[in-house]
Amino acid sequence: MKCALITGSSRGLGRAIAIQISKDLGYHILINFAGNETAANETLSMIKENGGSAELLQFDVKNGEEVKAKIAAWMENNPENNIEVLVNNAGITRDNIFPMVSEQDWDDVMNTSVKGMYNCTQAVIQKMLRARSGRIINIASLSGLKGVPGQTNYSAAKGAMIASTKALSQEIAKRNITVNAIAPGFIETDMTSELDQDQLKKMVPANRFGLPEEVAHLASFLASDKAAYITGEVININGGVYA
Repeated sequence: MKCALITGSSRGLGRAIAIQISKDLGYHILINFAGNETAANETLSMIKENGGSAELLQFDVKNGEEVKAKIAAWMENNPENNIEVLVNNAGITRDNIFPMVSEQDWDDVMNTSVKGMYNCTQAVIQKMLRARSGRIINIASLSGLKGVPGQTNYSAAKGAMIASTKALSQEIAKRNITVNAIAPGFIETDMTSELDQDQLKKMVPANRFGLPEEVAHLASFLASDKAAYITGEVININGGVYA
């Protein structure tokens, strides 16, 4: 059975991506979550309602030992199944102007996005290399390209994901493994629910926030055979705000 691991897929973008990849490509979805099991089960139900298959896989992406142990145990229990797609989606924000950013807030944001990407990719990449096939999709952000005031930690984290995407893609392209990043702008999720949407959408040429499903369609395409010759790319999806 071909499988796709989506980190942070209990809610928001991760949930939308998990549902779309299941629907479009027929992958068995590994729904990763850190703590919100209720929300993760909602994602599971949604996938099953669409005729797909999925299971929960709980771990904190920041914790390297836990990630390694949980994914290794899953592989041992599922020797016939391969994780062919990894979407590094887990991320958090701790926004503040730089003088007010605590070391803890800096570390938490960096470790969730960057260390999380490292931990999860390390846990699956050996099997991808042996299989000479795979898709790695890193969910970055407009912040990582443009830099956003009040988000020095988040911009640093997403910028690091983008640079890593470009480097890793060149290392493993010969093994038919693609590595791409998606850089969403303002998307309607829990992460943006407290923002002043009416004010911010004036900055967006499309004059609206994007939908999680719009990002999910892009992720699904990058996970498909149709995107086999696309690697090392950072694809913006932001309504023209950073054209």
